[in-house]
Amino acid sequence: MRSRNLKITSSAFALALGFSSLTTVAQEMPTNAELWETIQQQQAAIDATVTAMEASMGSTSSMGLKTSLGGYGELHFNGGKEDKIDYHRYVLFIGHEFNSKMRFFSEFELEHSLAGEGKPGEVELEQAFVEFDLNERTTSSVGLQLVPVGILNETHEPPTFYGVERNAVEKNIIPSTWWEAGVKFTGKLGTKVQYDAMLHSGLMTPTTGSNAFLIRKGRQKVANAKWKNTAYTGRLTWMPAPGVNFGVSLQHQDDLTQSQGTAGTATSATLFEGHADIQRQISSNIEIGVRALYAQWKLNGTSAAALGRDKQKGWYIEPSYKYSFGNGQAFGTFIRLSAYDNNAGNVTATENKQTTVGVNYWPHPNVVLKADYQIDNMANVEKDDNRINLGIGVMF
Repeated sequence: MRSRNLKITSSAFALALGFSSLTTVAQEMPTNAELWETIQQQQAAIDATVTAMEASMGSTSSMGLKTSLGGYGELHFNGGKEDKIDYHRYVLFIGHEFNSKMRFFSEFELEHSLAGEGKPGEVELEQAFVEFDLNERTTSSVGLQLVPVGILNETHEPPTFYGVERNAVEKNIIPSTWWEAGVKFTGKLGTKVQYDAMLHSGLMTPTTGSNAFLIRKGRQKVANAKWKNTAYTGRLTWMPAPGVNFGVSLQHQDDLTQSQGTAGTATSATLFEGHADIQRQISSNIEIGVRALYAQWKLNGTSAAALGRDKQKGWYIEPSYKYSFGNGQAFGTFIRLSAYDNNAGNVTATENKQTTVGVNYWPHPNVVLKADYQIDNMANVEKDDNRINLGIGVMF
């Protein structure tokens, strides 16, 4: 379309110049051959200009095609004891393809609308890595990237999951969103099995106070992070049929404290996680789904054991039903049962339970409205709560 418009313009411009020339030299009355030669010279000059313009525009367009922009955001209202509204996350994605075998991915995130001293939020670099195609079946990525564990850690755009808030297990046991710096290899074993292997920076949990050895409090977010002890993560994913995924992950870190504490606090840690993510079309309009996950940490250290935090575990199951109207709109309902315990090594009851029932409505596949009712039965009864959650989420 651009080229056609330029050609039409150039022809019209040439005709106008030719007509002007006829008027100016009317008294001299040039021959038809002389007039035709003049028009041809003018047309050649215009064509050269158009060609240069097209080349410049083509270069810019090519750069635009190689660089991609995306993102997501979500606004939450939480009732109950909290009674608050919060633009929880706004994430901007920028990617660039250098060539067919090498590309760059990055994500910036603003949490809770305002960041800075005394403000509730943060600005974070969540991803920044280069991916290389080693062959048709294997890729490698180097940089700051998401750790391959669980269901939500790598895919957590609001339209892709049920519920206003993410499940508590993939927050307190798997500390999503969880990223580290390192090298990852991803490959296929046949047509239905995929593996991920990552060597990366690790967690650094506090060793004293109320947050001692809590997994989520150990995230360093690759911000001047200590790396005295490397972590290793591996995952196998089996995809026996479309919409059916089973995965297991294993991670080990020699010292969860990065050797920061006093004698006796050095603590090796191993995470095991297994999950199922099933979304099956049973008709042209109806999808039945279920997500289930179990995760457990084993910490080997006397200080963690003394607090009952040598074992930390959690699980959830989430069946769902989704009806598509056939015009890009859909409606879904779900129930989620979950429990987690960061003090599972204690002999006393320290398990936290959560039940969530709700609906999602997608007016567009990339836009979702959410409402749910959440019941929190906590080990500390003062934290028990029943509340309504409302939300809207987008991705692009």
